[in-house]
Amino acid sequence: MARDRANRPEAKALRLFVAFAVSEAALDEVERATEPWRARFPKARWVPRENMHVTLKFLGRTWPRLEGWVHQQVGMVAAGHGPAATRLTGLGSFPSAARARVLWVGIEDPEGAFASLAEGLDAALEEAFTPESRSYSPHLTVARSDPPLKLDEGFARTRIEPTGFQVDRIVLFRSHLRRPAPRYEPIATFALGG
Repeated sequence: MARDRANRPEAKALRLFVAFAVSEAALDEVERATEPWRARFPKARWVPRENMHVTLKFLGRTWPRLEGWVHQQVGMVAAGHGPAATRLTGLGSFPSAARARVLWVGIEDPEGAFASLAEGLDAALEEAFTPESRSYSPHLTVARSDPPLKLDEGFARTRIEPTGFQVDRIVLFRSHLRRPAPRYEPIATFALGG
């Protein structure tokens, strides 16, 4: 009986996150700027263009019974935050250039609009999801590597055009883990400012 229940799709946890999209022009610039690094580090797991987004809140395992409540909470937070203009700022890595596990492109956060949105999501969802302990830093992940990469100073100095775009909505995504890359399914879209 218990095994039958575990095999029913409604009993399986969903992997969810909230993010916003980046314009096609900005993605073109990201691909142009990272091209030499893709060639230099072919073993890194480079994020496919269709998977690039800026995460605001990673929920992880979410039981289906919570999905409606999550929709409601994310919608409430989106309605309380207006659209924001932003732009690409440069390349960086986590945790450091000497031991880079994540390569990213920075996203300007005018007047802390995205940090405020991330904090709002943390507060609205903390009843069921652990709030983030680190301060929010908006970025577009472009690659992951294990073992970590050793980057020289040229990486952070890579020229990236400060391509601007407008963020006027956020999206609740479901992540389907697959190889070589996960597939992200948009479940719901919420306009900023209602």
